[in-house]
Amino acid sequence: MNLKSFLPPISIAEYVSSILVIESFDFREEFILPLFANGSPTIAFQTSNATRQAKTIGNLTLYGQTVLPDELVFNSSFLFIAYFLYPHSISSLFKIKAADLTNDFLSLTDIKQAKDINLTEQLLNKQTLDGRLQLINQFIEELAKQSTADNSKTIFITNELKNLETASLTEIRRKLNTSERALERLFDNNVGVSPIMFKRVCQFHKAFQQLNTYHFTKLTDVAYENGFADQSHFIRVFKEFTGLTPSEYLIKSAPYNPKF
Repeated sequence: MNLKSFLPPISIAEYVSSILVIESFDFREEFILPLFANGSPTIAFQTSNATRQAKTIGNLTLYGQTVLPDELVFNSSFLFIAYFLYPHSISSLFKIKAADLTNDFLSLTDIKQAKDINLTEQLLNKQTLDGRLQLINQFIEELAKQSTADNSKTIFITNELKNLETASLTEIRRKLNTSERALERLFDNNVGVSPIMFKRVCQFHKAFQQLNTYHFTKLTDVAYENGFADQSHFIRVFKEFTGLTPSEYLIKSAPYNPKF
């Protein structure tokens, strides 16, 4: 099992925050990839089919915002490439209402932009990781060229909400001179979850990353450093987004930690 992480090239950095590659070519048993809330829609390519919610997932997929815990199950060797997108990217690149894909996914194989260039076939035929990354980069670059969306307001708000120490919806609305209802509509179209839920997801994911990197002495450190009222509050939120307590997650992920 090999894991690699990359920063996106500058040409797509407005839309892609990071790239994750998982290689599993020595298949021994069913492999389960957890899908937890991280605030990032995702473009994913995989060389082997998988299942999610008893549905077959093909080679090229667009995932919306994930709130409910889920998993991707592989039953053969695979290469998995995930492009983690910024929240505004679904509506900007694909002209899809973001809320329509929340806790859901869409096969990209048959959408016009991918179909016109036989993207799935090209990705499957490429023999090198660099070649596959280049194809996906070029695909996103072309989508970006066709985008006419003004993302400035969505980017500003989501960046503010990621700052757990200063995030205040009331203050954000005041700065933008906008109503609560207008903000809700903006997030429904461009992010896929409400501003309050996005803030909660960001808080959870920041704590989740700290847990994955083991930068803590005890769980109360993680709770207080990430703005939770106490350890019990942290455990409740963690279980809401993962289906596990932090302790259960650490035990389960010990042999393999995907660091989502």
